[in-house]
Amino acid sequence: MGQFALTRREAILAGAGTALTGGVLSGCAAETSPSLDLEDPAVRARVRAKVSGSAAEETVYRFYRLHLYAYMNDGNLIPLFTMNNLNVTQCSPLEDNQYAFKVFECGVYCKFDTDEVLESWENPITGEVREPWTFLGGPLNVKMGADGVETPPEATVHPDTLRMETYGGMVFVPVASHFSYPSPFDPEEWPKESPGRTHYWDSLFVHAAKLEDVANPDIDNAPAFCQFQNLVSWGPWVGMGGHAGRSYGRAYGTKLASLDELPPAARRSLELKAPKIFDVENWTEYHDYIEEYKDTYGS
Repeated sequence: MGQFALTRREAILAGAGTALTGGVLSGCAAETSPSLDLEDPAVRARVRAKVSGSAAEETVYRFYRLHLYAYMNDGNLIPLFTMNNLNVTQCSPLEDNQYAFKVFECGVYCKFDTDEVLESWENPITGEVREPWTFLGGPLNVKMGADGVETPPEATVHPDTLRMETYGGMVFVPVASHFSYPSPFDPEEWPKESPGRTHYWDSLFVHAAKLEDVANPDIDNAPAFCQFQNLVSWGPWVGMGGHAGRSYGRAYGTKLASLDELPPAARRSLELKAPKIFDVENWTEYHDYIEEYKDTYGS
């Protein structure tokens, strides 16, 4: 965590330091119950940045366990597999209470609720054996401010702003995203891979940090618990074309102080299948896993 230095950032964050401990949301003394003036746009922007990533110029790591299930529009969820997901974000403060995040992401599929990397996978619904497709995404350039997040068109999250709240000594920064687009896989050409004519992607995120950390002007990068769910049209590699339903994902994780905090077995899976996530300085080309799948398996 960086120190709140009196540099160019003083102008960028003018007034935010005092407002972060201003007491407008609490009737208690600031020294015993810190509070946040979320009516102040500079405070909202800084809170959003320091909980989701960092309000300083630094690299932030987030690791998730993402458990994926099949929802068939009826009955209970059917466990499919688990993804070890690592997000590397290069954060930079901008002018006018804005923050730039450059995001790199990868995901490795494992046997459900384990770190056992899947080299092949038997679909429990179709019985077909499929080859898992390692997920690589980005880099994506994201801009964050007082009232939300701006993502580029190619992103799989296009957030709607939800209110930040403080209660129980915690600060909650939620994000919701609901969008659809024409399926990149034509059902006639890709009968097993296509989810239909339209691809749907719904995501619900929340990052939560201790109020005392978020209200502390000397902390730029607040330790945070990170969680999301998504409801997404079938991915191409699972071979669910022609089957009604979607995949349901539930993920939980946290920021890491460094990559040394990765669970050892998860790190081994990432090093095996997605080694470039550990060298983002040399990750220059953009990765779109859908287009790369089509290029690999298309005629």
